[in-house]
Amino acid sequence: MKEFECIENLKKIANMLLENTGILEIIKLDESNDIQVILPEIQRPDFILNVRTKDKEQYSLVFEVKSIGQPRYIRMAVNQLRALISQRQNMYGVIGAPYLSEESRRICLENDIGFIDISGNCLIKFNNIYIEVQGKPNAYPTTRPLKSLFAPKSTRALRMLLSDPRKEWNVNNLAKDANISLGQASNIKKKLLDYELIQEKNKKFQIVNPENLLNKWAESYTYHKNRMRNFYSFDVVKEIERKLINYCESNKIQYAFTLTSGASLVAPFLRYNRVFVYIKDSLEKIILALGLKEVSSGPNISILEPYDEGVFYGIQDINGAKVVSDVQLYLDLQGYRGRGEEAAQFLMQRRLRKPW
Repeated sequence: MKEFECIENLKKIANMLLENTGILEIIKLDESNDIQVILPEIQRPDFILNVRTKDKEQYSLVFEVKSIGQPRYIRMAVNQLRALISQRQNMYGVIGAPYLSEESRRICLENDIGFIDISGNCLIKFNNIYIEVQGKPNAYPTTRPLKSLFAPKSTRALRMLLSDPRKEWNVNNLAKDANISLGQASNIKKKLLDYELIQEKNKKFQIVNPENLLNKWAESYTYHKNRMRNFYSFDVVKEIERKLINYCESNKIQYAFTLTSGASLVAPFLRYNRVFVYIKDSLEKIILALGLKEVSSGPNISILEPYDEGVFYGIQDINGAKVVSDVQLYLDLQGYRGRGEEAAQFLMQRRLRKPW
């Protein structure tokens, strides 16, 4: 949605919403072209609603509208509004957007700025006035920015950032280490800045909220992205794992345990009766060597062919067994039925938060 369309929609929505409360009476709408007379020395806001309370007090609600509701743009708008209304009596700033995320709303609240979106959510709070509407779904959803951020090659860069959150990066180093192009690394950096997931100083940047980034990634991830083949073996799970380790190590085959198998080694939480393992190649040889039978139900070993080589980044050696990184294990567990989400939270508390 273009900004001028957003402004026109929000004028109507703000008028309707405020009038229906019975708390405020709208006296006048000042369009942007009229505001320069009122505020000559400061950049004009998008519009002002002049209102009157039941006590006959008059206030000016000053609206700054953004067509993008991502935290970085909302923070810029908040700073602009605060500068505009500072030391002016009976003025209250309001941010408008198609939709505001929880992070964007928090930015407004922390700065005593109101907000309203085209979906009908709002918070207007000044003096004795309190108007709140929450829970309206996003009428203009767009997942494209985050969707591209969590595309297979892009996530290689995220793995680098999450593996060492204290490290400072530049675009060149990130592109080289993640094996992606400079253009892709630059786009990833921009998106992360927009969502305030990294901070930049002197052309270097580092992650600022790794847990938030990982949870956003987990929302769009499922281990079913990988091709999974299910098998049955007459051996118990520990024996299957031992044979698998020995064969892969002897034949220099890349592998890594995940899900219940990985969690049992890294942060024991669940009992399990099924092995999960990533294997990049030589599947048919492994199937033959271990005497596995492919089945459509009741498997006790599942082999995942990785959707991207990034799943093997940061492999750990735990008691002689290769296990995916804690980041990959967390992602896989979050989408696993059978208390997988609980196991993921256990992993977060015991392993991931400590270095972060």
